[in-house]
Amino acid sequence: MARVAKIDNAFKKRFQRDEKKRSIDNRNFRLYYLIVCEGEKTEPNYFEAIKKELPVGIIDLKIEGTGRNTIGLINHTIAMRDKSNRKYDYVWAVFDKNSFPPENFNGAIIKANANNIKCAWSNEAFELWFLLHFQFVNHAMNRDDYKAFLEREIQRTSGDEQYRYKKNAIETYSLLKTFGNQTQAIEWAKRLTANFTDERYAMHNPCTQVYELIEKLLNPFV
Repeated sequence: MARVAKIDNAFKKRFQRDEKKRSIDNRNFRLYYLIVCEGEKTEPNYFEAIKKELPVGIIDLKIEGTGRNTIGLINHTIAMRDKSNRKYDYVWAVFDKNSFPPENFNGAIIKANANNIKCAWSNEAFELWFLLHFQFVNHAMNRDDYKAFLEREIQRTSGDEQYRYKKNAIETYSLLKTFGNQTQAIEWAKRLTANFTDERYAMHNPCTQVYELIEKLLNPFV
């Protein structure tokens, strides 16, 4: 019969201490994000899809779609953060300019900055970020324009001439990943941002800051 090696008790205790220390160290490296979205479906569906691809145990995302906009969204985000038992490392608000008055849009960003909340805003719509996965856009468009351009690009790249963009579709992230270019979208979004230097955010059109949140999620410790 083979002999069973006995493990010295002192070694076992040291091993257990080391394992506990490693567990604590790994826990300390986890980053907690709160992402509060204006839209109830489109933006949350997009970030939920990204969440599934993030390294397990490194980033923890809480995502909420609210149906609120501009300053109302920022007020809600502040309240969520302050009432939470969880201490978040990063808090982001995701919203669009749409047709809201400039003072509401600008005021929301200024209030967010004053309360340590990052804004992944888009002017005029979140779909600008989607479209940048396929082409550079440097002229103002409305939401219907974005929809038409997105349909054309995804039809062209996928070969599916029957494709129609649906605002709340859960497969949008998968389509962007398969047929678009996220790295290029980030670079083009930075290029748009470089066109503006003042705080009249409502005049920054087209422009989107969604790329900043994406970069943070992809490179959490940079």
